[in-house]
Amino acid sequence: MDGVHKIGGFETPPGARAAKIAPLIDQLANDIDDQRRLPAELLTALHENGLFRMLLPKSFGGEEVTPLEFMDAIETLARHDASVAWCIGQANGCAMTAAYLAPEISEEIWGRDPLGVVAWGPGQAEAKVVEGGYRLSASLMFASGGRHATWLGCHTAVKDGDGVVIKGPEGNPELRTFLMPAPEIDMVDVWDVIGLRGTASDAYNLKEVFVPEQYVTARDKPYARVYDAPLYIYPSMTMFAQGFACVALGIAQGALGDFLAFAQGKTPRLAKSTVSDSAVAQTETAHASARIMAARALLRQEAEAIWDEVCSTGELTVAARARIRLASTYAIHEAKSAVDVLFDLAGADAIFKSKPFERRFRDIHTVTQQLQGRKTHLQSVGAWMMGKDPDLSIM
Repeated sequence: MDGVHKIGGFETPPGARAAKIAPLIDQLANDIDDQRRLPAELLTALHENGLFRMLLPKSFGGEEVTPLEFMDAIETLARHDASVAWCIGQANGCAMTAAYLAPEISEEIWGRDPLGVVAWGPGQAEAKVVEGGYRLSASLMFASGGRHATWLGCHTAVKDGDGVVIKGPEGNPELRTFLMPAPEIDMVDVWDVIGLRGTASDAYNLKEVFVPEQYVTARDKPYARVYDAPLYIYPSMTMFAQGFACVALGIAQGALGDFLAFAQGKTPRLAKSTVSDSAVAQTETAHASARIMAARALLRQEAEAIWDEVCSTGELTVAARARIRLASTYAIHEAKSAVDVLFDLAGADAIFKSKPFERRFRDIHTVTQQLQGRKTHLQSVGAWMMGKDPDLSIM
């Protein structure tokens, strides 16, 4: 542990450390997209700067940064490459599981391994109680960062020896999180997609895999939490929402910067002046910038206020979770709208891979297709505001 504790001993905040490696990300951006992986050189830099461990408990070499500090780092990374930011956001959300595992298990997964990373994906799964643990079968995919993970996970309800689903203390079937060493699992290359290509969000199958009970937990359930700190009062879903909203905002900020530089020197075909002289471009660019700024301000305002509430009360209320979900979903879609405007203004140049616009366009449209980007979240929040029962599974 002595060597690992150095990971949390940085003098600069994670956003500044993310900015420090931004030139390397820019240099490798095409490789990330073409190879559909984060290159080894970049993974080393991310580990050396502690960016995989922002939300990991301090006891296991993590930092336990505030939500805003985490969001700053994700946003900074996403301005340069969305896949990098996405993988870091995913790994940090997964690392919060350490607060729900026996200390010796978290020590094994993260504490003794400075390269420890957990990844998982959704899918169909079945787990049965057996002596000493569980037998798990599953077909899973969308495991972002799975290619550089040291452990892989699965979430499913559990059946007893008679095949009856076991219920938790609240009386409902309860999802358990299962963790397994990644080298023991074969991944399937399915990630041939339009955006976020570098996340390598591939698939993996499990057939009657034995998972010892100490590697299984009721993640995000307060009664199962064994590490107490304000950060772990947040469900990981809530932290994912804030982090992935910052991926979207970072993409939009990067696209805006690229467009402003492009507009100064580009004279469109049959035009007599540069794009920057166009009244339409001027107006639309200002509007796009305002959308990004407003969405970012709302997200950060809510994140900061709710963090203060959690630290003072020791509770994350349903109202607070709804506010985070609303601000996060709003930010994702405002960022997409801004990128769409800038893409249109760039004209034919936007379609070329040699230009920066098309990758950001593909990435933001992939973000909105993911769970965190669903517009139905707005309906869920609105229904709760009108007195309906909240859907806590997405808040």
